[in-house]
Amino acid sequence: MTSTSITDATRELLLSRIRDVPDYPKPGVLFKDITPLLADPAAFTALTDFLAELCVRHGATKIVGLEARGFILAAPVAVRAGLGFVPVRKAGKLPGATLGQAYELEYGTAEIEIHAEDLSAGDRVMVIDDVLATGGTAEASLELVRRAGAQVAGVSVLMELGFLSGRARLEAGLRDAPLEALITL
Repeated sequence: MTSTSITDATRELLLSRIRDVPDYPKPGVLFKDITPLLADPAAFTALTDFLAELCVRHGATKIVGLEARGFILAAPVAVRAGLGFVPVRKAGKLPGATLGQAYELEYGTAEIEIHAEDLSAGDRVMVIDDVLATGGTAEASLELVRRAGAQVAGVSVLMELGFLSGRARLEAGLRDAPLEALITL
């Protein structure tokens, strides 16, 4: 793709490759499965190209991918854009010294970590994930990026579940950085 806005045809292609799985992981939840999109080279390439263009447009120098599906999307974007990839993982999954950030879940708390030395004061970081739901993990990742000394270039997601209000939760943490969702459901 050569433009920096997603075309209707690309959006339709991506949507057509996202499978609904009812009652997963628990009854009443409609899970959005992106594995058919990943298995389709045309769809996966279109997604990768578009996210890479967003990184370039927003001046990113590094890409952070959020565990676990964010890794799958962010790593090829980093390669395509010629940028470094930095994983944000669940607590206890990265070796060596890490910087951690706890955040609230619906019932309890969780923690994510990053290797702070992988980011520097001159870095502008694009955070990439597959879905923006309640925004807790994304919000914690923005705090981690800033605590590591870098700036936030933006957040890019394949899908935003608008009914869960994650965008509103991220508003203050974005500090005017863009939040780009290719598809809003």
